[in-house]
Amino acid sequence: MEKLVIATRESPLALWQANYVRGLLVGRFPKLHVELLGMTTEGDRELGQSLAKIGGKGLFIKELEASMLDGRAHLAVHSMKDVPVQLPPRFCLPAILARDEARDAFVSNRYKNLSDLPSGAVVGTSSLRRSSQLVAQFPYLVFEPLRGNLQTRLGKLDGGHFDAIILAAAGLKRLGLSQRIAAYLSIEQCVPAVGQGALGIECLSDNSDVIELVSQLNEPNVQLCVDLERAFSLRLSGSCTTPLGAYAELTQQGLSFGAILATPDGSKLLKESGSCGIDKVAAFGLIDSLVQKMYDSGAQEILDSLA
Repeated sequence: MEKLVIATRESPLALWQANYVRGLLVGRFPKLHVELLGMTTEGDRELGQSLAKIGGKGLFIKELEASMLDGRAHLAVHSMKDVPVQLPPRFCLPAILARDEARDAFVSNRYKNLSDLPSGAVVGTSSLRRSSQLVAQFPYLVFEPLRGNLQTRLGKLDGGHFDAIILAAAGLKRLGLSQRIAAYLSIEQCVPAVGQGALGIECLSDNSDVIELVSQLNEPNVQLCVDLERAFSLRLSGSCTTPLGAYAELTQQGLSFGAILATPDGSKLLKESGSCGIDKVAAFGLIDSLVQKMYDSGAQEILDSLA
């Protein structure tokens, strides 16, 4: 191929991600010409309501997918935490890139961490996963929805609308805003979203030329971890309306996996974890085991309450 077009949202973070992938491709294939096709998605336009009420995180993606279907673009770059666990027909993810920071970040201009916040302090977050976990630990805090791109959210904090906000640390780091992070939330304190910190490349499943090209950027170990997290979510019918987190990590000792499922108000929270050797079959067996434990502990009751 001589030319590739990357469909991207036009937020600063999305453009950073697209340009990052463009740099990787041009660095590996110097004769390849890579262009960006900037787009505004429905998820970017509908900022007045929560994502759960208007269709979920897929709203950030469907226009990008349409541009691939009609031939305007060859691929799209996504934060994997924004990618629904079930892709539409005709699409695939041929590459998952090196994973950045997976933890969430506490951001505040006045306080050092969540424990420093006084009773009644208002914390902004776009995520039911975060608020359901944190309200159980800090029932005296007020968690309110916060939408918009990263700069918009920081602007609302700086404007005094919130005492603190919780953001994915990876986005702050990628945009050179690490100095805004007052504290990191540990994986145990707040289990990350499925795929958080990882970037994925999506394209048409019948576009063999693009798949062959971008698959050379794939990181197999990261792909396995993200696939396991997505498999866990899929087995529990996870969606944008499901307060669910999952995180897999590979070390020299083996694979560790932890996950949570909760009610939106945090009144019921199920947490499971386990480990196994570095073997794909064993890893997916571990996932099946942890999912079953979730169901044995009342997962169906939580899922039914979300329907």
